[in-house]
Amino acid sequence: MTQQARTLKLPRTGGELYTYELNRGAAFAVPQGTLQKRIAYSAAHVVCDPFAGTDPLAQSRIDFEASMAYRRYLWSLGLSVAEAMDTAQRGMGLDWLAAKELIRHSMAEARAVGGRIACGAGTDHLAPGAQVTLEAVEAAYEEQCAFIEGEGGRIILMASRALAACAKGPEDYERVYGRILSQVSQPVILHWLGDMFDPALAGYWGSSDLDEAMEVCLRVIRNNADKVDGIKISLLDAQKEIKMRRLLPDGVKMYTGDDFNYPELILGDEQGFSHALLGIFDAIAPAAAAALHALDEGDTAKYRDLLDRTLPLSRHIFQKPTFAYKTGIVFMAYLNGHQPHFRMIAGAEGARSVVHLSDLFVLADQAGLFTDPDRAVERMRRVLALSGITD
Repeated sequence: MTQQARTLKLPRTGGELYTYELNRGAAFAVPQGTLQKRIAYSAAHVVCDPFAGTDPLAQSRIDFEASMAYRRYLWSLGLSVAEAMDTAQRGMGLDWLAAKELIRHSMAEARAVGGRIACGAGTDHLAPGAQVTLEAVEAAYEEQCAFIEGEGGRIILMASRALAACAKGPEDYERVYGRILSQVSQPVILHWLGDMFDPALAGYWGSSDLDEAMEVCLRVIRNNADKVDGIKISLLDAQKEIKMRRLLPDGVKMYTGDDFNYPELILGDEQGFSHALLGIFDAIAPAAAAALHALDEGDTAKYRDLLDRTLPLSRHIFQKPTFAYKTGIVFMAYLNGHQPHFRMIAGAEGARSVVHLSDLFVLADQAGLFTDPDRAVERMRRVLALSGITD
């Protein structure tokens, strides 16, 4: 790459342009083989079909070939796949009908390559409203769980907007979760998603106080410990996660969903550690895999170096409004050549500004995440041109 090819004009807030020159960061090798010390799920994004000819806001279609290719890439690195989660725009462009088709495709791919996969079961085909009852929520959960287990999949029991809307207090959460957990055939991963990711989930577990909500969630886990593999919490609060991790029953895992503090939480302390179920692992997959292989080898310095370099990028991608993080995830896949376009289901490519995307480009470069810098620059220039920035 020539020096001229490694530079481009990027915008700051207000429209001022500055010249950025890419770093000469050395590519890092990712060892082959399965991970030994941590389970690491990457919540995977979906690639939309830009040629579907349907309403892109209400009837977006998935490019299954490209989406499955990305999942094979994640598995090849030793990572696991969390399917049909919020990273795949579940409830924000991906409805239950499309999620079912996605799960079918992914389960077939997982069987073909021997990849670990778990799939999101929720109630998103049940619209929240005053008429919704707890019985309806239970029936919705039962339908989705039965489908996933019918496909041979493991369940990630997602938080329910409908339950958040109709529950009167903690006892309603305990009732619904108790019923569903009593019926599943193998242990599930519970999913506590904070309202920064989905405002409709405010007050989940029956309280807006996180400590009180945590105690309700812990009661559910303790009363159904044989049906709970672990819990993923996405509260962006490392101390809350550590507190809950230390209170879990023996054998129940903590899966961090904290895209702000994952290096320290996965590394852990003398009292325990978190496994991972993270959206950011989609965007930083090679760095995450290399770091976790280093941890397997006992090289904590290399582990911290690789993951710490990705933290500024992750905190940028997940900045407020946090639920728009999917745009940055897909943008990274586009820059690294995993898909030929930067289009998203429900038109979500427009959820972040060109300044945000330009800053993301810089942070990704500084983390050494561009597998082909020439391609990344060329694709960044295309996106800049849509905002009238040419050089």
